[in-house]
Amino acid sequence: MTVTYGFNATLTAGPGLGDRVVDLLLTGLDEGSPGASEHCVVYLVSRSASDPDVVHVTEGWTSEEAHHRLFAGEAARAVVAQLDGLLAEEPVYTDYVPVGGKATF
Repeated sequence: MTVTYGFNATLTAGPGLGDRVVDLLLTGLDEGSPGASEHCVVYLVSRSASDPDVVHVTEGWTSEEAHHRLFAGEAARAVVAQLDGLLAEEPVYTDYVPVGGKATF
C-alpha cells in the first residue's frame, strides 16, 4: 500500500510519565485500534534521546480520510482521553505528504 498522508506528533509527558505515554501509544497497534488497520502503513513510537518524557509518534496512512475516520472511532478516542491526564502540555502535530523512504523493522 502507498502512504499518501502522514503526520508526526510530539508529546511531552508530565515528569516521570514518559513510560506510561509510550505504553499507552503502543496499544494503538492492538487489534481493533487505528494503528492495526490496513490503512495505517507506518506507526512508530519513539522517545527523545535527551528527555525520556518527550515521545514522538510518526504515522503514515493510505489516505487522510482513512486516518480521520479511524481516529473518530471509540478505540482512538479512549487513548486520547487517557493521554490527556499524562501530558504536561498540548501535543505538537506536523502533517506531511510522504515522497519516499523506507520503514523496515
